[in-house]
Amino acid sequence: MTERLQRPPHRLGRGRHNQWYADRARVDISREPPPYRPVHLSAAPQHLTLDPARTSLVIIDMQNDFCAAGGWLDHIGVDFSAARRPIEPLNRLLPVARQHDIKVIWVNWGNRPDQANLPPGVIHVYNGDGQSVGLGDPLPGKGTPVLQKDSWAAAIVDELDTRPDDIFVDKYRMSGFWDTPLDSILRNLRTDTVLFAGVNADQCVLASLIDAACLGYDCIMLEDCAATTSPEFCWQATVYNVRQCFGFTALGEDLVTALDQRELP
Repeated sequence: MTERLQRPPHRLGRGRHNQWYADRARVDISREPPPYRPVHLSAAPQHLTLDPARTSLVIIDMQNDFCAAGGWLDHIGVDFSAARRPIEPLNRLLPVARQHDIKVIWVNWGNRPDQANLPPGVIHVYNGDGQSVGLGDPLPGKGTPVLQKDSWAAAIVDELDTRPDDIFVDKYRMSGFWDTPLDSILRNLRTDTVLFAGVNADQCVLASLIDAACLGYDCIMLEDCAATTSPEFCWQATVYNVRQCFGFTALGEDLVTALDQRELP
């Protein structure tokens, strides 16, 4: 049997299970897999067993322009109360998920001030006649530019429990994968399973989930941690299509219960 050398002292890499260990003389590029402690979760169309250590929670667009008074949706007269429904379920899930080694990734609209990477079709979604308040325009009464990186409008709502060691990704399309490092981050974290949450379920959440499924990730939409301001039939079609074509749906509440019954890593 080959004797196991002690690892060099210096770690290289953000991913907990994807690190090298180095000193001046040697680099240990072997990875130690996480211990297998599966979780059994009620889901549809079938129940699931998943490995939290290979799972990331991706939360999409829970930001002021969509979920807060004075934001862009509020300005254009949309009842944004539905977009706030995931806040409490997410705040119950987040601390438990972090305890059990599920990575937390926030994916939000955060456009460049010069909008150099935005085609007209994306700009049109927010400013259909070319003379309304759209991407980058100052919100009346607030003055903050709509969905612009580092603005109040693009910031995650204050009520949500973000942490400095969470991961934050700016996006510029309905999908969180186009023109962003999200796929690279998930692969570097050794993620197999992605839990999707946020708003709007039938738009940015679904577009991101479809891309994730096409990239080979296991996809689960957490129904109580996602919502939409669209009509009810849009929600029903989203749930149907996720279950039928792209993955599974489950409840964040059930995941909290399952994780609470599991030994901490």
